[in-house]
Amino acid sequence: RLFTGLARAVFFPTQNGKVAIVTGGAKGIGYQTVKHLARLGMHVIIAGNSESEGQEAVRKIQEETLTGKVCFYIIVTDLTLFSFISASLPVEFLYCDLASMKSIRQFVQRFRAKDCPLHVLVNNAGVMLVPERKTEDGFEEHFGLNYLGHFLLTNLLLDMLKQSGTHSHNARIITVSSATHYVGKLHLNDLQSRCSYSPHGAYAQSKLALVLFTYRLQHLLTANGSHVTANVVDPGVVNTELYKHVFWVVKVAKWMTAWLFFKTPEEGASTTIYAAVSPEMEGAGGCYLYNEERTKSADVAYDEELQRRLWTESCKMVGISDESITLF
Repeated sequence: RLFTGLARAVFFPTQNGKVAIVTGGAKGIGYQTVKHLARLGMHVIIAGNSESEGQEAVRKIQEETLTGKVCFYIIVTDLTLFSFISASLPVEFLYCDLASMKSIRQFVQRFRAKDCPLHVLVNNAGVMLVPERKTEDGFEEHFGLNYLGHFLLTNLLLDMLKQSGTHSHNARIITVSSATHYVGKLHLNDLQSRCSYSPHGAYAQSKLALVLFTYRLQHLLTANGSHVTANVVDPGVVNTELYKHVFWVVKVAKWMTAWLFFKTPEEGASTTIYAAVSPEMEGAGGCYLYNEERTKSADVAYDEELQRRLWTESCKMVGISDESITLF
């Protein structure tokens, strides 16, 4: 594949006893993330809005390992990751529709009922370039599902992450954004894109909001003395089902060139996995990661006043206190 650098090897430590939640973990980048975290020994919960797809993902991951098809895995992008599979793969599915605030709250209740810790939260799910439509709560779908859903989910799980994090082993929040955020514009007076809707504009705004959210979250976590880190990753251009809403001409072009220019979902997941388990990321928060390296996000994402205003507005939208992060 073109434009990839020399590989370097990183051996990740086993994650036995740790628990992770991955949204959108039934397919694409999310599926690969779940699979490889589980192979490292994590108990992984797939949070998704399709029971059938979720259970099928669980079955495939367990079957692949139990039949001995793979004893270790290699991802080659700018980083080659090696990890040996643990003896068992505790992977399960819990229903969570990120386009519904009610569903998110119910998911959190079901997860809490398991009475288990939470060490890693991967905000991975998303939609791209969908036609103009609303979520159950009346939010524009890109903003409501990609951003607000993860904003609420993260805040509702923060106390559990704080309880699991320690000085030497921080709990980790990883949010998947996109290079599209570089061209995104955040309109605080029109976050729902009511004035002028563009699928590209709405998608880019949601991805910029995720970067702003991550930076603000890390600022608050640090100020609160929490042993939790928040980072945002850019998976690169990946060949996934997210492109199903693009024009047919673009689909044809993608089909013809994907093998040359696009990463596979497994390659696209490598930066998320790196952020979730790499010792190099221990204690590091507020980072924008691309190809397993810290890099610079869009200049506007570092605007602390914009971060603060978006956070405050988001709290109002999902019905939580602006001070909730300091209450746990």
